Amino acid sequence: MSDKPLKIAVIAGEVSGDLLGADLIAHLRTMHEGPVELVGVGGEALEAQGLKSLFDFSELSIMGVTQVLSKLPRLIKLISWTADSIVAARPDLLLIVDSPDFTHRVAKKVRQKLPDLPVVNYVCPSVWAWKEYRAKAMLAYVDAVLAVLPFEPAVMQRLGGPETHFVGHRLASNADILRVREARKARGVRAAGDKRTILLLPGSRGGEITQLLPVFGEAMQEFVARNRETRFVLPTVPRQEARVREITKSWALRPEIVLGDEAKWRAFEEADAAIAASGTVILELALAHVPVVSTYKGDWIIRMLSHRIKIWTGALPNLIADYAVIPEYFNDVLRPASLVRWAERLSADTPQRAAMLHGYDDVWQRLQTERPAGEAGAAVVLSVLQKRGRL
Repeated sequence: MSDKPLKIAVIAGEVSGDLLGADLIAHLRTMHEGPVELVGVGGEALEAQGLKSLFDFSELSIMGVTQVLSKLPRLIKLISWTADSIVAARPDLLLIVDSPDFTHRVAKKVRQKLPDLPVVNYVCPSVWAWKEYRAKAMLAYVDAVLAVLPFEPAVMQRLGGPETHFVGHRLASNADILRVREARKARGVRAAGDKRTILLLPGSRGGEITQLLPVFGEAMQEFVARNRETRFVLPTVPRQEARVREITKSWALRPEIVLGDEAKWRAFEEADAAIAASGTVILELALAHVPVVSTYKGDWIIRMLSHRIKIWTGALPNLIADYAVIPEYFNDVLRPASLVRWAERLSADTPQRAAMLHGYDDVWQRLQTERPAGEAGAAVVLSVLQKRGRL
């Protein structure tokens, strides 16, 4: 293996992408004998790997078409600025991680000015859900795709997209998830009559929290009215703490708000069930063996375009298992009473809970790979660099 210094441009637009990118870069450093320098956009995890982000990546953590439109002038400026900065840095490879509305636009601009620069896309865009034409369009600016879901390589091949490798999902080898999973399996179901703990996870984006948390609050009130005293725990990220406290401050019954990874994983271990925003956290809960009901509220434009969405579910565990493991409630059918009844069934020793946990085991098996996702992804990156004469 060459000890040539490498300069990697990386762009991650959200917390999950930041963690994925940092995990891959950490493995890349151990697999490549020379120094690795980073340029681009990311958060705390990538910054811990040596990245000095061009701007605060939380600016990209927006939800829904209306939010995108309201911030469009700023986003256009950031796209151009990021692309120009990467071109000026002359990296050996560009790694774009998830957030395709931003990262792919940057990659297109960079490829126009640096046509020989290798580009690797980590996290396959959801071409299997809508806009299938995006797969073939990616050939113009992406050399390889790192897929985190096992069915994606076959989909990309069918649609004529770039070479796609299933590398596994970072969460399947996450030390905290493994620890929580084993602790929960050892504990089993809480005894009847014991005080239950319900997790509330309204998302990490401001828009998600604003839309979902009031519904969760109503569900809390009804759950307590129908059941004995219950503990509700709401893990959140520091940048959203003020928003969460503002929304909940007038509630007669308020959840226990906790911050930081340690508190989050402790809450996962102690929970009997969860009510959560659709997204990566649903897969975290599934792998950790926490029963959950998934929720989502889209803005009015997304609702108008819903007929164009081809996918049958928005929950990652359902997609991976290829059957309905987790119940989902979207938009107008998202009602507190439905969440309450699922929370009751999932937090007790019921057939519904047993069936979900069995489904979780299917998800776990389908995500197993010979080596961790970050290591497999780093190997593909090194292979692309070699093929393109950068090593």
